[in-house]
Amino acid sequence: MPQAVAGPEIERLIQLLGRMPGLGPRSARRAALQLIKKRETLLAPLAEAMRVAAERIVVCRSCGNVDTRDPCTICADHSRDPTMLVVVEDVSDLWALERSGAVKARYHVLGGVLSALDGVRPEHLNIARLVERAAEPGVGEIILALNATVDGQTTAHYVTESLKPLGLTITRLAHGVPVGGELDYLDEGTLTAAIRSRTAF
Repeated sequence: MPQAVAGPEIERLIQLLGRMPGLGPRSARRAALQLIKKRETLLAPLAEAMRVAAERIVVCRSCGNVDTRDPCTICADHSRDPTMLVVVEDVSDLWALERSGAVKARYHVLGGVLSALDGVRPEHLNIARLVERAAEPGVGEIILALNATVDGQTTAHYVTESLKPLGLTITRLAHGVPVGGELDYLDEGTLTAAIRSRTAF
């Protein structure tokens, strides 16, 4: 077991940073050292921001987004198209779509995907609330923006079956060749999806 090189407070900071996605033990040590070096300009403001966030962040009861208000900023935005609901797996997917500016609709966060291996069943996800929202007057299209994984596609099929009685238009994101992509570098699954989802030129 490696020997501690700092006091327990610093070691705890490193351990907590190491739990963040994308940060291994080395990256966590570097991040902790950077925070310590810039205590006044980085560590103290970050600690204060995290304290305020921990106190004020709530999950939107309507869509499942995280915000400091309920309903969230997106649900409260009346300039969004009320006829479309974009269904995503997680808040990070919602944020990615918002960054793209590709759609100005309302969202619904499922909170994960169905997974037999992980024991995630329909009742563990925000599917019942989705069906309620989809049945609201004026909703005409559900866009399934779920990841193109086995679990993502299983979830998409389950959601589609759950929404079928409502008679709505249900669409999904196109799969295939990315913008700027070269065919020689793509895997067979992506190429197959691209051929099957081909459109008129």
